[in-house]
Amino acid sequence: MTGFNTNKIFFYIALFFIVLLTTVNTAFSKETPENRIIKLATTTSTENSGLLAYLLPEFEKDSGYKVHTIAVGTGKALRMGHDGDVDVLLVHALKAEKKFVADGDGTQRFPVMMNDFVVVGAKSDPARLASLKTVEKVFQAIASTSSRFISRGDDSGTNKKELGIWKSSKINPKGKPWYIEAGQGMGKVLQIAGEMDAYTLTDRGTWLAYADKSPLQIVFEGDQRLFNPYGIIAVNPAKYPDVNNQGAKALIKWITSSKGQKLIGDFKIAGKVLFKPNASSLALSNPVK
Repeated sequence: MTGFNTNKIFFYIALFFIVLLTTVNTAFSKETPENRIIKLATTTSTENSGLLAYLLPEFEKDSGYKVHTIAVGTGKALRMGHDGDVDVLLVHALKAEKKFVADGDGTQRFPVMMNDFVVVGAKSDPARLASLKTVEKVFQAIASTSSRFISRGDDSGTNKKELGIWKSSKINPKGKPWYIEAGQGMGKVLQIAGEMDAYTLTDRGTWLAYADKSPLQIVFEGDQRLFNPYGIIAVNPAKYPDVNNQGAKALIKWITSSKGQKLIGDFKIAGKVLFKPNASSLALSNPVK
């Protein structure tokens, strides 16, 4: 009888350890490196300005996630989200972002921050833009003087804004010898514009990051049409089950939190704030779940 009880005890001990190991292995499998990686498609402005290099290490330290960043134009970032190739987007083309969500590609758009666009050009300002009052007048003056203008030409948020201004200015610049489509990111376009003494439209954040090494200067700013909001959107897991939705939500929750927003507001170059955080009102009324 004693032997039987001893065997039974050993049996239950062995069973306990088998269950324990199975539980540990299951828990570990849910924390694989792949599940701790977030694929973020974002704009060249957040990359070129240095904002992501400043923000993401703090998020990674707080969350345990690792963010793989793909910096492209907003149009391409939205297409990557549409194809389910990334988990989350941080972009700046409000109309296109709303359509992305309405089409079921994303779950919800959360405001994150804003800055504005500025027109930069040679210090000589050949089209005399500095004295003008509206951005439409600015673009009309560029066209009427055939002054060189470098367009990103890459379907980015900046490119979308630029094309919208040409349209509201009742000008079609396509094919004009003074209108050059670079098909490049903002940093490269600023370099090209500087080399050619040309005008271009840039977000203020990237401009401040490049201003010290550019021969250009701001020649027009302040029009309300140049407002530039940024939003963050998780790719819809109902449409793409393989996306890391938990990671996407963790990033969204962090970047719209008081800590994330304060870090954005504190980020400066040469003493100048690049982005104004604007997530607080939505974070309070409609928090990330």
